[in-house]
Amino acid sequence: MTEVTQTMKPRISQSSKQAFRNPWVLGWLATIVIVLMVNAGFIITAVATNPGLVDKNYYEKGRDLEREINTLRETRQRLGWKMQLDMAQKPRVNQAIRYTLSVVDKAGAPVDGERAVIQAYRPSDAASDFETEMEKIAPGTYSVKLSFPLKGIWDIAATLHNGEDTLQITRRISVKAP
Repeated sequence: MTEVTQTMKPRISQSSKQAFRNPWVLGWLATIVIVLMVNAGFIITAVATNPGLVDKNYYEKGRDLEREINTLRETRQRLGWKMQLDMAQKPRVNQAIRYTLSVVDKAGAPVDGERAVIQAYRPSDAASDFETEMEKIAPGTYSVKLSFPLKGIWDIAATLHNGEDTLQITRRISVKAP
């Protein structure tokens, strides 16, 4: 009679004395590798898609923020201007929309400023921000056509300059796909 001897390969089991054949050890190693890969992915994404939203002079702006807010509040009370920023329709990507700024004083008379400017800020990408002059179309009324290159959330700020006086109105809009 011939004897058959089988050579047994070590299998993965909890009773295995070899570390890399124990499922608990393999599970912990897999968890550590997955966590490290996810962290590496986050780091690569953060570096590759940096929108540059941190202001270079953040400390000075933060330090002077309270003074700026108080100055703005005093200017609003002193001037008594009422500002309104309207848009002709809901904005869509690459579609020019007319924005109109109307400014009146305490008595309801139109305020003629020296210049009006509108700025568009994209909270998620500073590289897409832009600014343009508004055209005076009537006393106290300024207008401009804007086209947004990207869909998503935008902050628009219209500023009226009249001598030493400056007042701004802001509005958050959502630009839809075409």
